[in-house]
Amino acid sequence: MTYKTKLLSAAAALAFMSGLPATAQSEELTVAYFLEWPMPFQYAKATGMYDEALGMPVKWVSFDAGTAMSAAMASGDVQIAVSQGVPPFVVATSAGQDLILADIAVSYSENDNCVVAETLEIEKENAKELEGKKVGVPIGTAAHFGFLEQMKHFDVDITTMEIVDMAPADGAAAFAQGNLDMVCGWGGALRRMKEHGNVLLTGAEKEELGILVFDGISTPANFAAEESELLTKFLAVTEEANAMWNAGDKKAEMLKVIAKDAGMDEAAAEESLATFTFPTMEDKLSAKWLDGNVQNFMLGVANVFKEAGSIPVALDTYADTVDSSYLAAAQSN
Repeated sequence: MTYKTKLLSAAAALAFMSGLPATAQSEELTVAYFLEWPMPFQYAKATGMYDEALGMPVKWVSFDAGTAMSAAMASGDVQIAVSQGVPPFVVATSAGQDLILADIAVSYSENDNCVVAETLEIEKENAKELEGKKVGVPIGTAAHFGFLEQMKHFDVDITTMEIVDMAPADGAAAFAQGNLDMVCGWGGALRRMKEHGNVLLTGAEKEELGILVFDGISTPANFAAEESELLTKFLAVTEEANAMWNAGDKKAEMLKVIAKDAGMDEAAAEESLATFTFPTMEDKLSAKWLDGNVQNFMLGVANVFKEAGSIPVALDTYADTVDSSYLAAAQSN
């Protein structure tokens, strides 16, 4: 099954399930998360901070894809998803599933980018020279959106370029063989790409342009409305764990716990965490994130998906899919 077909299938399934209830059991909260995706919340998870603050046991269920998280929330099996990616969230909400993004889980702008072949000696100062070049891009992904926004920023006419739809791993291999002038991707594939070229913009520079690469904390809208106090407490604990990590003085202690909970060795977890940033609550509530930019970013991603044929329709606006009021309430707790 192709990536495009997977997205369309997910959209169809979610459209069917979007009317199903998604409320928490009174005695238990079920939360979705990813293994091998180490984050500070896992320290709070493993040490019982959530159970204590919420006054109930939290059941944690691991998933291997954000689309599966959406389906679990649609069926009512899961009430909160931690670190759901923007693409599956956009697919679900575009299909009619009533989800909201309540918080920013993690930003990893340094872990998703485009790389230019070192032999071309093209930097941001002479990026126009990319016109006419061959680029490998995973179509219909956040990396695709980032590529388009970077080219727009540098006034590069993409109609002059040969754009090939390639998964990051395939793109990295072709790039290493000298078959591409530019390639886009993330994770381990991006690290391999950088062995043969350079990025035009750093993660921080992309963020300043509104090019975001992040995961969110999502939940069904009806659960948020019915269990607002529970959701607010959950976000408060998550923020406490992030603040502990960002402070730096407990990193060694936290890393051991996080790595074990993520199913990773400490070195691998530390390497991944080095590419992650956990914005402060103030930042997340600002225009840079939840007060406007995230909504615009999701609309851009949705339009890229629609143009690529990955989803049948995009919403006119994604403003109603973001609700930062629960995070704001957590700030005052």
